[in-house]
Amino acid sequence: MVYGRYRLITQLLANQSLTKEHLHHKQQDDLRNIVRFAVQNTDYYRDRFCGFEEAELKNLPLLRKQDVTANLDALLVRTAKDHAKLGHTGGSTGCPLAFWYDDAKHALMRAGMTRSYMMSGWQPGQKIINFWGAARDIGAGGVFDDNPEASERTLPAQEFNETKLQEWAEFILAYQPVLLQGYASALTALADFIIDHHHRMPPTLLGIYSTAEMLDDHARERMKRAFGCHVFNQYGSREIPNIACECQHGNMHIFTDMVFLESLVLEDETRLIVTSLTNRLMPMIRYDIGDSGQLKEGDCRCGSPFPLMEVGLCRKNDFIRTTDGRRIHPSYFNRLLYGETRIKEYQWVQDTPDHLTLNIVPHGNWPPHLSVLLQDSIQRDLDMRLDVKPSNTIARTLSGKRRFVIGLPTL
Repeated sequence: MVYGRYRLITQLLANQSLTKEHLHHKQQDDLRNIVRFAVQNTDYYRDRFCGFEEAELKNLPLLRKQDVTANLDALLVRTAKDHAKLGHTGGSTGCPLAFWYDDAKHALMRAGMTRSYMMSGWQPGQKIINFWGAARDIGAGGVFDDNPEASERTLPAQEFNETKLQEWAEFILAYQPVLLQGYASALTALADFIIDHHHRMPPTLLGIYSTAEMLDDHARERMKRAFGCHVFNQYGSREIPNIACECQHGNMHIFTDMVFLESLVLEDETRLIVTSLTNRLMPMIRYDIGDSGQLKEGDCRCGSPFPLMEVGLCRKNDFIRTTDGRRIHPSYFNRLLYGETRIKEYQWVQDTPDHLTLNIVPHGNWPPHLSVLLQDSIQRDLDMRLDVKPSNTIARTLSGKRRFVIGLPTL
């Protein structure tokens, strides 16, 4: 079973030993090959790419989420219909998505994750604790199935309270893991609990891997303080995993042996367009993943040949749209609460074009005058009404994720 998890890692490690030039040439070959394969083996790309020449790869039409939804079967390779499995993602982004996968994609995803973990100094077989919510991922055969043989344990994190946080802190200390991996919000809540209750963490920890949600500076600092080790940001999605990961120098490296990444200005924002170079079950070429970000020039002191990128703080539909046509970046709302230590968790939700709700979990009693100040700011800056709703918890998606800013659904 351990072999199944790590059997593909040798080739990935060999790829990261290539020179930048060799890696770039390999990526270009892989890109041409996946386009040719998709045209020859799927109905969707046969029709969609008709008339385009290989020299025009960057001018190929984009694949949007609504295209995937409308053409799910046509995107599947014709010979794969008997063994493909249907996965789901995207419910937390306002655009639910289904996609096809198989055991080969699953194994490669595990290998890619393993390579990311090794950037911290972790080695296969050393202990990991995953904090995860999606039930389909933590059952037998799932991405994070609880497997003592692999020294990997998974703690369900779709919901939690102070009792659960106490149990997690005790388990970490007893299990002595080398890595923690999970949702940014769950790990931040755990970090806050550990700091507030002066819990001791094991010296075995080399890194915290934050994934599935946006990682901001506040969350990073809380985790670093609580666990006493480096915090690594991961970037990918369920439909296209292992896009990029942060190294020990704090730079995000694009895994160009697995993806081709572009950054394009679309609808007044710089968005990431990703092509999977390895998916020969359901090719995803020039896929508008819905996230903001951009490519970066330069080299990293870590010596990796993989190029650099910056991931944004939002997804496409995390913008708030005002009645006068403005699109407000989520950083505006997050900044309104900077330094506000009386809030454990928060979530901004646009209910209608002219109305927002701020859900908060406060430390103790919430002072009413703070609601008035926030309401005045929203009214002055955005000409919108705001309701502030203190509660004991903030609803999460079925998989346990939490978004900080939720705009009206868009396609």
